[in-house]
Amino acid sequence: MDRTDRDRENGLKAVSVVIPIFNEEENISPLYQALKAAMEGMKSAYEVIFVDDGSDDGSGEVLLRLAQGDNQIKVIQLRKNFGQTAAIAAGVDFARGKIIVTMDGDGQNDPKDIPRLLKKLEGGYDVASGWRKNRKDPFLSKKFPSAVANRLISWLTRVRLHDYGCTLKAYRRDILKDVRLYGEMHRFIPAYASWVGAKITELEVSHHPRRHGRSKYGLSRTSSIILDLITILFLQRYSTKPIRLFGGAGMILFGLGGVTGLFVLYRRLIWGGVWISPMILLSFLFITMGVMFILLGLIAEIIIRTYHESQGKPVYAIKSTINLNQ
Repeated sequence: MDRTDRDRENGLKAVSVVIPIFNEEENISPLYQALKAAMEGMKSAYEVIFVDDGSDDGSGEVLLRLAQGDNQIKVIQLRKNFGQTAAIAAGVDFARGKIIVTMDGDGQNDPKDIPRLLKKLEGGYDVASGWRKNRKDPFLSKKFPSAVANRLISWLTRVRLHDYGCTLKAYRRDILKDVRLYGEMHRFIPAYASWVGAKITELEVSHHPRRHGRSKYGLSRTSSIILDLITILFLQRYSTKPIRLFGGAGMILFGLGGVTGLFVLYRRLIWGGVWISPMILLSFLFITMGVMFILLGLIAEIIIRTYHESQGKPVYAIKSTINLNQ
């Protein structure tokens, strides 16, 4: 029995390709042809999951025709435009592949790079991320902001990648099984994966100019990315110990209040003067805020423990076990 037959027997595919689609009517068919040629050349069981993210052009009809003519094409149609992250999450939830590949539906990613990404995973990596080194996009509106964002994200998350925004990535299924995506956080999946000890690599991939339609993203999403990055940093460093963030801030404020109060006392005893001054009010403000931050940290600790214990969610991730069932 070859690998393809074993995958079908287990109800799993070797590879699931997840592609979010939003108003890409003219790009879908060329992408399908290129993708089919690349996947057929691998001779492994595969599926392609197109997620129609509330398109209002003819994308839905094109996808329907493709699915009717090819049972390896799966289509998920969302009721409205929920965004790229939600579309990817929907595709991952329904994917049956041992390896999950994500890519854009605008034709700028090249399906020929998929076998190269999978080859990287065969080398022992858990995530293979595409790097659009020769990106075919405008410099000021796309390439420059992206370069700044990538450096900032790499520095803050400590996961060094040149191109977080490249959707073309390959993941082992077990890496994604506990990841829940919100906002614009699909770009941060490598950072999520690094938290559980995943081995991450990067590979230069091709990038083609957009032939049809227009880009759905621009400088307007910069603020969203920054806010999502703040969320990621909080989850990465304090998701199981929020008291260290809120309590630490509270202790600093409490200390500032104490120092300010001592300064007021020193000035009153040594220099004389009135007790009522803006400094004493500032001292009370710092101390009050310090106490409130510490209490907020305690409340956050209770919420975190409720979250983990109610779902039986562990605070660790297991890679493998030996002889536990004997």
